[in-house]
Amino acid sequence: MGLFSTFLDSFCEHCSSLSIYTLVAVGTLSFIALSVVVNVLRQLLFKSPNEPPVVFHWFPFVGSTISYGIDPYKFFFSSRAKYGDIFTFVLLGKKTTVYLGTKGNEFILNGKLRDVCAEEVYSPLTTPVFGRHVVYDCPNSKLMEQKKFVKFGLTSEALRSYVRLITTEVDNFVESSHWFQKPKGTFNVSKAIGEITIYTASRSLQGKEVRDRFDSTFADMYHDLDKGFAPINFMLPWAPLPHNRKRDAAQKRMTDTYMDIIKERRAAGVKRDEDDMVWNLMSCAYKNGTPVPDEEVAHMMIALLMAGQHSSSSTAAWIVLRMATCPEIMDELYEEQKRVLGSDLPPLTYESMQKLDLHAKVIKETLRIHAPIHSLIRAVKNPMPIDGTPYVIPTSHNVLSSPGVTARSEEFFPNPLKWSPHRWDETTVAEEDKDEEQIDYGYGLVTKGTNSPYLPFGAGRHRCIGEQFAYVQLGTILATLVRHFKFSNPPDRSSIPETDYSSLFSKPLGTSFVQYEKRGSKA
Repeated sequence: MGLFSTFLDSFCEHCSSLSIYTLVAVGTLSFIALSVVVNVLRQLLFKSPNEPPVVFHWFPFVGSTISYGIDPYKFFFSSRAKYGDIFTFVLLGKKTTVYLGTKGNEFILNGKLRDVCAEEVYSPLTTPVFGRHVVYDCPNSKLMEQKKFVKFGLTSEALRSYVRLITTEVDNFVESSHWFQKPKGTFNVSKAIGEITIYTASRSLQGKEVRDRFDSTFADMYHDLDKGFAPINFMLPWAPLPHNRKRDAAQKRMTDTYMDIIKERRAAGVKRDEDDMVWNLMSCAYKNGTPVPDEEVAHMMIALLMAGQHSSSSTAAWIVLRMATCPEIMDELYEEQKRVLGSDLPPLTYESMQKLDLHAKVIKETLRIHAPIHSLIRAVKNPMPIDGTPYVIPTSHNVLSSPGVTARSEEFFPNPLKWSPHRWDETTVAEEDKDEEQIDYGYGLVTKGTNSPYLPFGAGRHRCIGEQFAYVQLGTILATLVRHFKFSNPPDRSSIPETDYSSLFSKPLGTSFVQYEKRGSKA
């Protein structure tokens, strides 16, 4: 008993000499260690035969978030090798069931509204950026009506008019930008292409008034608003972080700017001088007869600008980077224009663009490898049995489809990570879609699309409505750049950069410079 008392006195004396911070640290580490042990044991001992296997992870809540976030495709392929096409991983505390392959695309992207919900997943991220009562901040039926309104700017007639506008914007940028003032030089690909895509999108889809404002205030507002797509905002969209404060201020200023344009147009004496998207939305009404409120018009315009800009900017940047690595493809593109359109290279038109077969394949191949969005997630609203398996996905899970996995799979595309536009020589986009089942979700017929391993614009009711505009915009930018330049890599770089997956939209990692030489310039 005396020995125990001596030990107890010694221990208490020792503890009193320790700082409270040390004790807290020891307690915290002990709690973490216990949590890890319990988490591992639960994975090893308590496996439900009716749920997909869970990707092994050490830490609860964190789960596989880090490995998934660093390189989603590497994570998907390594997990598929261990668990098959269907598996579950923990993403920031949320169990997320992945179903890969064309069957998985069909199961998730064409899931019924009663079973899956996109709004619940994406609204926390998109609503502070786009604004209230549009896109994912409204019932799906209202979103379908809004998509129908927007299709006004995506008709064949509208797309025809955009080719000239886009060409003019690219020509003006090449002439005025400080990047291209010399016969030869280098330019920052992501920055220069980002400017080109936002100028072309704003001028064509949004009208001259909006485009004119991009030379001053809009550019800064856009960049601040863009910061709202930080991944942390999936969980903390309203946190008083510096980037969120800038996002909110920019959202208000941009909304006010659009509403000022609308008010000026509604004022007496302002006449409709062109059919841009603002004019169109100002005259639209919902099925119940309610005109679209001016604030919703402004928010839809912001959504159009933000959603399209990321995918087009990223894809166009990847096209330039790929052509710099394969200058022979750029020579082929230039020769195709001269052969098909005429050696004098007449002005591009919507009709002439349809004849540029290799141009279309360059875009298609780039989208195959560099799809702007790697994961499409839905919340599960009703238990979802998976045919041919014992699995039933519970309502506590999200489900995730990754069409980019099939686009990068050897079974569909030999040597899948090799950028090879000529792999499409035996098929075209139109031929791929012609046998697909079509469905009208309320904004016109679209293909369900899930039979194809190539789905860069998604599928189902949330398939990207701007798909045809994207092809026109990217095709016109590509064809115009080919007329102006030859691209090549600087001597210190022979490959393309890695992919940055840190945002909702994938993009080239870091800063990449490409060499240019103006066609016709003297050596």
